[in-house]
Amino acid sequence: MDPQIKIPKKVENYLGKAGIKCEVIGHRTVYTAFDKAATLKIKPAAIAKVLVVKLDKDLALAVIGGDKNLDIDKLLKLAKAKKIDFAKEKIIGETFKGIDPGAIPPFSDLWEVKVFCDKKLLELPKMILSAGSYESSIKLTAAAFKKATPGMVAGIFSKAKDKKTKPKKQPAKPSPKAKPAKKRPILNKRKK
Repeated sequence: MDPQIKIPKKVENYLGKAGIKCEVIGHRTVYTAFDKAATLKIKPAAIAKVLVVKLDKDLALAVIGGDKNLDIDKLLKLAKAKKIDFAKEKIIGETFKGIDPGAIPPFSDLWEVKVFCDKKLLELPKMILSAGSYESSIKLTAAAFKKATPGMVAGIFSKAKDKKTKPKKQPAKPSPKAKPAKKRPILNKRKK
């Protein structure tokens, strides 16, 4: 790992103990998968978006591609849960101490929470995960991610993002018509 790129010690130690081969990537501060993809000049599908959810009474991490949205019904079915909520910021801060709230690395044994990963993400040759800070990420193979997250439950629970419909173009407002110039009477001048 590059010593100049800072990631939380807890994450660094976990990856070292688990023997996970990965590349740590430093980048500008980003808060969304879309911004991370733009910053790293890669497709959003290669970015793992981690959502902290509460399934019935237990916290869990749902990992989907950065170009996808969560399909709640499919995750409920996969998790065999009756109720799902997004975790509140206070609970996230208490559970994932020392980690930037929107940059949680989805390793089940590190946090002692269940991890659900969308199969579409696991089909990629490499993926980018948050490393615990807004300025760093981890690039690894699907096999390395599976090794780092034993007990992960894989399934299909993402859906394409809704394409925002562009507002219909309003017909151009007619420009105020210029008042026609007053016609000047043509004077017939007679030659004398």
